[in-house]
Amino acid sequence: MSDDILRLERGRTGTNRSPPQVRIFVGLKIAPEIATELARFAAALEEPPVRLVRPADIHLTLVPPWNEASIPGAIEKLGSVAGRFGALWLIFQHVGYGAQSRRPRLLWADCAATEEITALHAALVQAYGQTDERPFQPHVTLARFRTSGSAIARKHPIDQPLSLKQRVGSLELFQSPAPGETGYRVLASLRLGGTVGSTPSP
Repeated sequence: MSDDILRLERGRTGTNRSPPQVRIFVGLKIAPEIATELARFAAALEEPPVRLVRPADIHLTLVPPWNEASIPGAIEKLGSVAGRFGALWLIFQHVGYGAQSRRPRLLWADCAATEEITALHAALVQAYGQTDERPFQPHVTLARFRTSGSAIARKHPIDQPLSLKQRVGSLELFQSPAPGETGYRVLASLRLGGTVGSTPSP
């Protein structure tokens, strides 16, 4: 059999196919009691243009989603970073609309950009070879708007300071839901090394 025919047969049988890619990202899980409290701010927005984030899915993204063919490799990289950082505190400061106040697309809760979480974010982005040109503003998304949420923001004004804190002791590798599906799947949860100190000031 000629080489050309062999290549054709491999293409038909799928032996030459690339490994399937999975949409993943790195983030922090939000404690159930805090997620439930934050979700209450979004409850009044439940209408067709708005997609509420379920309390179980509320998280803080550290590395934005990308397509990955090697999950074991992604977990190994997560471990290489997790072992270099100690546990840290999330300090929730404010809940409101973003990212642009005039044309909001989200309802979110901002967290303090402490030295610990900023350094962790930078190390993870470097480890995965990703780029994030936007200034890092740690936050959790509570609702998404399919179009500009200006009318929703006027109808339901939400602009409130928060005083919530959460100790975080692990990093999670999440899988994004497939089109038409909901819910995030935790592929790996790796403990942050070291111990947590006193709660830092914002």
